[in-house]
Order: sequence, then C-alpha cells, then structure tokens
Amino acid sequence: METGTALPDVTVTLADGSAQALPALAGHPAVVYFYPKADTPGCTREAEDFTALADRFAAAGVAVIGISKDPPAALAKFAAKRNLTVRLGSDESGAASDAFGVWGEKQMYGRTYMGVERATFLFGADGRLAHAWRKVKVPGHAEAVLAAARAL
Repeated sequence: METGTALPDVTVTLADGSAQALPALAGHPAVVYFYPKADTPGCTREAEDFTALADRFAAAGVAVIGISKDPPAALAKFAAKRNLTVRLGSDESGAASDAFGVWGEKQMYGRTYMGVERATFLFGADGRLAHAWRKVKVPGHAEAVLAAARAL
C-alpha cells in the first residue's frame, strides 16, 4: 500500500457483530492497525496502548480500529478481559489483510508460517494513506501514531 492510496473497499465485523466498511472511515483521519492474534502479549500491549490514548485520538478527531483474523466472539472476549475501548474488527475472510498487504510469510524460532504482519496505517480525512508503519515494534508505537495523526 503506497502513500496516497484510498482506504480499501473492504468490510470487517466488529466485536459486537456489527459491520464496519472501511471506506466509511473517510471524512476524518483514521488509524487502521493490524495485529496477529488477540490476547497474546504483544497484541494485548498494543491494544492497551491505543485504549490508553483513546481520549487523545478522539480529541484529535481520529478514529482507531484494530484488525485481526480472530472471530468477533474472540475479540469481544479479549476486549472485555482487558477493558479495551479501542474498536476491534474481525477479518476472518482475509479480505482486509490482503487489501492492506499484511498477510504473508513470517518466521519465529526458525519456523516459517503464514500470518498477519503487525502494521499500522494512518489515513487523512480525504480517505487517502498518509503514513504506514510496517513490522511495528509495540513500545511507544501508539504515541508515535498519535503524533503523526495530530500533524495531519
């Protein structure tokens, strides 16, 4: 996904079972972040960091949605267990992961497998990609995204 690319025309299912068409996020800045699996250490920390900054993102007029391939019920359980307020979307079909180019080969402990790359995309109010972070390291990431969003 290149800078200037429009929000992909895909829909995810939120933890509450409702649908979220990603193009509907246009009209104000939006953060779409992808994470590998709910309730794992790095993914939990990332969701907690975005939740901790939720009021600041809202004050800046920035919508935030975290997306994984977990089913909506698992996302709802994750959000309840961790007191998360950030919106979580399910991409069980893989359509969003494919559209954003985050599904691919990964390696861990010498094992190669297919999975979701931790990545974040910041879109301007025009619905076009302003900034992308690939292969994200979680510590300090949510703060960096907020700073970039405020600079739009």
